[in-house]
Amino acid sequence: MPNTALITGASSGIGREFARYHASLGGDLIITARRSGALDALKSELEAAHKVSVTTVALDLGAPGGAEALVDAVKDHKIDILINNAGFGGHGIFTERALADDLAMIDLNVKALVTLCHHIGNAMVKNGGGKILNVSSTAAYMPGPLQATYFATKAYVSSFSQALDEELRAKGVTVTALEPGYVHTEFAEVAALEGTDLVKQKGATAAEVAKCGYDAMLAGKLRIINEGRLSFMLNWIMPMMPRRMALKTIRKMQEK
Repeated sequence: MPNTALITGASSGIGREFARYHASLGGDLIITARRSGALDALKSELEAAHKVSVTTVALDLGAPGGAEALVDAVKDHKIDILINNAGFGGHGIFTERALADDLAMIDLNVKALVTLCHHIGNAMVKNGGGKILNVSSTAAYMPGPLQATYFATKAYVSSFSQALDEELRAKGVTVTALEPGYVHTEFAEVAALEGTDLVKQKGATAAEVAKCGYDAMLAGKLRIINEGRLSFMLNWIMPMMPRRMALKTIRKMQEK
């Protein structure tokens, strides 16, 4: 199997579970996030448990020049798998939110992901192949009142990933969009979503979602939703709903 995976947002949640799963299969890792202490702890855990090599890169991927700094830090490594997992959301009416917060969301969720896909994707093509997994969301299937910018960034990620796969597949590089529903991670707390119907759902564990996405990536699938019921609803029911009804339904899920 491919050996070295670069995983962003690896200090917690789905990113950490991607790292654990990849290491359990014998793969080496480059893990990055802002929290150096969490990265070091994960490095120690994985190297001890699986006898793999783990390199940590602590930086703010969404800061100006952050993605370029990561590209420079890994330039001497041959990366077989790129998992763009880093991202965050934010709750509230768009015009009442701090604009800087939403622009920072775009910088991390979109600009950093695109930058890494460009640089690492180019290297993969030159090396004869590779796999890219971009973590999107079921939010990609609809507009998101009270999370307008977050939903829009995920629509971009899913659209971009599919186009990129079509461009690169013949060159040996596949691109998969992982589109999970609600997942039990610290995302909801960071996005201030506590108390909404969205987080009252049963949801999935980070480990379940990571395995689903990783396996789909290895299989070269174009996109994957981790729950069959959600996939049916989003692909067959939601498109048939009147648009304003859909918008009101989505907003209600996110109201406190």
